[in-house]
Amino acid sequence: MNTDTASKKIHQGRNIKRLREMLGIKQESLAFDLGVTQSTVSDYEQKEQLEDKILEKVSQALKVPVEAIKNMNEETTNNYINTFYENKGDGFFSNNCTFNPLDKVVELYERMIKDRDELIEKLSKK
Repeated sequence: MNTDTASKKIHQGRNIKRLREMLGIKQESLAFDLGVTQSTVSDYEQKEQLEDKILEKVSQALKVPVEAIKNMNEETTNNYINTFYENKGDGFFSNNCTFNPLDKVVELYERMIKDRDELIEKLSKK
């Protein structure tokens, strides 16, 4: 069985961008967490392959496994999204979440605020 590997090529930079956007994190915020400039984050998001050291830092900043960045592709992303939404054919999406998405957003923001506060505390002690 011969498959076209070029069409299934993983673009790690694009995956970082997708994950960052899914989490509602701006490039500037990610850049701050990584200790780089916003343009460096933009450069990362343009690259097809990134060094493992960079991937590790980004995964820690986004709080996602490195494998998510390395293995995410269009098909898996669509499958992930489709587990939450089912098209009924009437032009609307029916929400099939087993959890309250708003609770997850609140949890994310609370975690981000806590992380920010810890960072500010660390920086103020220096």
